[in-house]
Amino acid sequence: MWKQTRLTELLSLELPIIQAGMAGGITTPELIAEVSNTGGLGSLGAGYMDPSDMQNVIISIKQKTSKPFAVNVFVPGETNSNSSHIDTSNELLSPYLKELGLEEGTGEIKHVFEQQLEKIIEEGIQICSFTFGLPPKEWINKLKANNVLLIGTATTVEEAVLNEQAGMDAVVAQGYEAGGHRGTFNGSFQKSMIGTMSLVPQVVDKVSIPVIAAGSIMDARGLMASLMLGAQGVQMGTAFVTTKESSAKHQHKQAILNSSEDATVMTSAFSGKPARGINNQFIQDMEPYEDTLPDYPIQNSLTKKIRATAALQNKPQYMSLWSGQSPRLSRDSRAQEIIKTIVSEADSIFSAYSPPT
Repeated sequence: MWKQTRLTELLSLELPIIQAGMAGGITTPELIAEVSNTGGLGSLGAGYMDPSDMQNVIISIKQKTSKPFAVNVFVPGETNSNSSHIDTSNELLSPYLKELGLEEGTGEIKHVFEQQLEKIIEEGIQICSFTFGLPPKEWINKLKANNVLLIGTATTVEEAVLNEQAGMDAVVAQGYEAGGHRGTFNGSFQKSMIGTMSLVPQVVDKVSIPVIAAGSIMDARGLMASLMLGAQGVQMGTAFVTTKESSAKHQHKQAILNSSEDATVMTSAFSGKPARGINNQFIQDMEPYEDTLPDYPIQNSLTKKIRATAALQNKPQYMSLWSGQSPRLSRDSRAQEIIKTIVSEADSIFSAYSPPT
């Protein structure tokens, strides 16, 4: 039966469906609990969270579900930016800051990765996933010593192999179609632009750990296609952004629900790292200057208030509207309804292509 895979066995799930850990507040306790209670794996997108705030949200999730859920964190990397990059960015951002009534940012960033991992251990989290790289070996060992299962992210076959060698228990193969930030950490972003259908089977052939397909998977067709390619499960992000439980801004949800497959582009304008979102004025204005912007997460810090204030002032043209390449398949419904529909349709697909007994 399609519902039972090596991934569901590893993570103690009923269904091979993972809700992506989307940072920025989208993954509410209600969304995470709803996904887990329906048989999938809810994930807290803790990438930008203060460790204490993250702990409080974890406690809230535990009050809503007794099922497994994951916490996703960002592995910090090196930045090559300096004060001149910050000055250049603030000069480019000045028209938006003025229009929105904001002061320019300093680009200051807080390093909270290790404190986040300490809280994950303290709270007895069973599953931790990583984006933007691999954690230091000492932390991998410490997490495993505390019975935490580890899931990495790869955008190339080589990155998937590195995940397995580092000790990850499973790996997400993130295709080029995926919404939000690329998980690339080894090599150039340009060379990691590989589609899900191409990436997944090649990763499956090179690693022995369970592979999780990701990248514009929105329904049962994407799920079953991924399983046929050798994946042991799927990770879905954009599909859950428009759910009732998601705290994505109204403008963000509407942009996805009313967009088409050709509406998204890759941009570094908002964060300093390539990410896929719905094209808008800010992206178009900043495109000629992307090579001069500070690296992630400094640029992300500089534009944070612009994005938040733009939402409050109903100016989606300045917001980061992250979305995968399949917005036409998005739905305005509860997470539970989306999962139940996927299961029902997957059962039908499985029955239609199964030989009679």
